[in-house]
Amino acid sequence: MTETYPPPADLAATANVPAGVYAEAAADPEAFWARQARRLEWDRAPEQGYDGSAWPEVTWFADGTLNVARNCADRHVEAGRGDTVALHWEGEPGDRRTVTYADLQREVSRCAHALTELGVGRGDVVVVYLPVLVETIVVMLACARIGAIHSLVFGGFSASALRFRLTDGEAKLLVTTDGQYRRGKAVPVKANADEAADGVESLEHVLVIRRTGSEIDWTEGRDVWWHDVVDRQPGEHRAEAFGAESPLMLVYTSGTTGTPKGLLHTMGGYLTQTSWTSWACFDHKPDDVYWCTADLAWVTAHTYEVYGPLSNGVTQVIYEGTPDTPEPGRHFEIIARYGVTVYYTAPTLVRTYMKWGEEVPARYDLSSLRLLGTVGEAINPEAWRWFHRVIGGGRCPIVDTWWQSETGAAICAPLPGVTPLKPGSATHPLPGLSVRVVDRHGRTCDAGEGGLLVIDRPWPAMARTVWGDPQRYRSSYFDDFAEQGWYKAGDGAVIDAEGYVTIQGRVDEVMNVSGHRLGSIELESALVSHPRVAEAGVVGAPDPTTGQAVVAFVTVTGDADDALPEELRAHVARELGPVARPREVVLVAELPKTRSGKIMRRLLLDVTAGREPGDTTSLVDPAAFADLAAGYRTR
Repeated sequence: MTETYPPPADLAATANVPAGVYAEAAADPEAFWARQARRLEWDRAPEQGYDGSAWPEVTWFADGTLNVARNCADRHVEAGRGDTVALHWEGEPGDRRTVTYADLQREVSRCAHALTELGVGRGDVVVVYLPVLVETIVVMLACARIGAIHSLVFGGFSASALRFRLTDGEAKLLVTTDGQYRRGKAVPVKANADEAADGVESLEHVLVIRRTGSEIDWTEGRDVWWHDVVDRQPGEHRAEAFGAESPLMLVYTSGTTGTPKGLLHTMGGYLTQTSWTSWACFDHKPDDVYWCTADLAWVTAHTYEVYGPLSNGVTQVIYEGTPDTPEPGRHFEIIARYGVTVYYTAPTLVRTYMKWGEEVPARYDLSSLRLLGTVGEAINPEAWRWFHRVIGGGRCPIVDTWWQSETGAAICAPLPGVTPLKPGSATHPLPGLSVRVVDRHGRTCDAGEGGLLVIDRPWPAMARTVWGDPQRYRSSYFDDFAEQGWYKAGDGAVIDAEGYVTIQGRVDEVMNVSGHRLGSIELESALVSHPRVAEAGVVGAPDPTTGQAVVAFVTVTGDADDALPEELRAHVARELGPVARPREVVLVAELPKTRSGKIMRRLLLDVTAGREPGDTTSLVDPAAFADLAAGYRTR
């Protein structure tokens, strides 16, 4: 039986959410979410709840009106908490800035006036191509304040990726910077922005933040400096209330084929679920210092670095740079400096810490931590135990969250004061939410039987459509189980006899080897349990005999030797059985990963199948992947 970790007694005694909330929500899920909506400030409180009469087009709280930015700043100031720190910002070079909720309210107000002056209004799309800066959050909230739609693009993305988002959204404004700091260097950004913006007819202005002081090209009449147009605006702004179903943001997500999908999220339902799950899962307290390490362009940051914590009045840390600049202990140094109490990060970073060794975190005082969290992909049990023991000191529950850009907010996650934890499991659906594991015909799988994860009940934060392509929204997520009205997540999963959900990876990452279904997560966990393996990406390659064969790409600690691949093949066979023995173990310098930390297994699939790899613009290091692909072809 898998070991369990009960909630610490002191946390259980003071937790925001007690065990009874599950039964309360199950009795009437729509009434449950209506109660959570009342945690927000509404200009007109909603009387309507969920309407799915045009499923999968849904509405939540459609007759209510609110302003999202007021919920994240103004109401805290008006409640007497203006001096509470909202953001401790740390730049990669070591520059720092502290922003209170009163400061945030003023900055957002100034930016809202500036956006209006630049011709941005309700329903206009603003593309934000920035690193993790205070201004990035300010412009997001300013868009929400005036009813504009923000679309964030990771500052490391290529000009072509940025251009696609500008043209797809018919953006009126692009917000960017002269440069950003990355791994100790000032990296140019404006040149990419200029290339992307060239000839985009809808684009009227490019608003530029001075960050690095780099030399940049300038287009008169189009380009404007942030400090020229924003800083001179008044610090007060009357926020208009918008209908709950008004558009808030576009979040682009890549599919295995085709162009990225622009998922549209709206205001009221999204903020309701985001605010409550943030408060419930991370047990936000008035004296917490919370840190979600995601880049602000990732949906995790939208939900659990901006709208979730700020709507709850939380003090948080945001950091511009990489965790190994100027040295591997940078994150631990920041935790110690600010007394971070809740630390939410990606499993890939945990495995990187494992690769660096326990001596790195041991140099820092991490005693302030009381809660840990993971996001982005399933965390393998070995990494879970290491994170709990080494970073959490054996005392911090791990809130392992499963959700997607499409879901808007967490679907499966533990309540830290209630839920006994199992390493590698996202535990249960949160109150008011429901999932099941089914086969391709819709039959509910038995306990312990792997299948397809579906969400079988609507939820407030769900994306409303794919921007400009509602048919793609239906076909991508709902057509497969249209009769049942279920959302197809695209992930394989298993639910055990105690109702614990374990994610097995994307469905296209589940291999069929001689009739045996093998999940990439399970195989990767077996590999990472070997002391020499830092990270692993496992996919199925075409095989004329077995249908598919297991191919493992691994990064290792220390120097590799010629005998290691065979040793790792034998290790997997011992851990999981002979059928799971990889056909090949390929030692690589880096795995292809997105900035959010997800291993792009579809690209590894392309490599092993001999196909030309698909879109690589979302990778942290496309050049490293090109080297991997070239090396595999010459094997």
